[in-house]
Amino acid sequence: MKRDTDLCQRIERLLAMPEYQGHPLHEALGQLWQAYVDQSARLERVTHISDRYQALAKERENDLDERFRKQLRKLEKLARISDHYQRMMQDLNAALSDASKRDVLTGLPNRRHLLQKLKEESERSARSGRPFSVAMLDIDHFKQINDTLGHAAGDRVLAGVSRILESSLRENDLCGRWGGEEFMLVLPDASPDAAQALVDRVCQRIRSHAWAPDNPRTVSASVGVSTHRPGEHYSETVERADAALLEAKRRGRDCVVISPD
Repeated sequence: MKRDTDLCQRIERLLAMPEYQGHPLHEALGQLWQAYVDQSARLERVTHISDRYQALAKERENDLDERFRKQLRKLEKLARISDHYQRMMQDLNAALSDASKRDVLTGLPNRRHLLQKLKEESERSARSGRPFSVAMLDIDHFKQINDTLGHAAGDRVLAGVSRILESSLRENDLCGRWGGEEFMLVLPDASPDAAQALVDRVCQRIRSHAWAPDNPRTVSASVGVSTHRPGEHYSETVERADAALLEAKRRGRDCVVISPD
């Protein structure tokens, strides 16, 4: 760069010296120098334009990059909102599905859920040849509890019996509210003897339970039990358990009756 500057200065001095004004090469050197100056000016303008263009391109690139990042952040936020909404919908659907299978008062499975369990156990029994039993439990003199102590006391009895049932069953058993003061127990792999032993224990716990002070009377239950027969529809198994329950009431209540095989 310094050599170029020195050369330019020497040429300018030569062209300015009076003694070289009439030299044969003076005019040619002057034209060449002017062409060089013009070319340098044009090159400087082109360089300036190029630098400006690159600066604009860089600014545009940075602007596009920032816009892209902002858009990406918006999309990520929308994705998070969408994921959260989907999880909420899944939780809501699960809650609604569970609520549709639960009794509002006791929290136990309702009749719809019990029927589904009966169907599944019937199909499983048909495949494996293993039995299952059904118990229908009815709280004795429940109408008198409602009439003398009020429906709130009756509701507490229903809730208390529900907790006793839940805590008395085996892992794969299912109990639910069949309707009113009547409950159903579905007992997989339970023979008549095993089913009777279980419901005897449940009845004893109901009888000895310490009920609320506003319910001085002893609460008891009547139970009918049937064991599924090979080839019969599960509704027939339920009908036999229900018939056994009616027999328990005829015998004076607070007892367990087993339907004959």
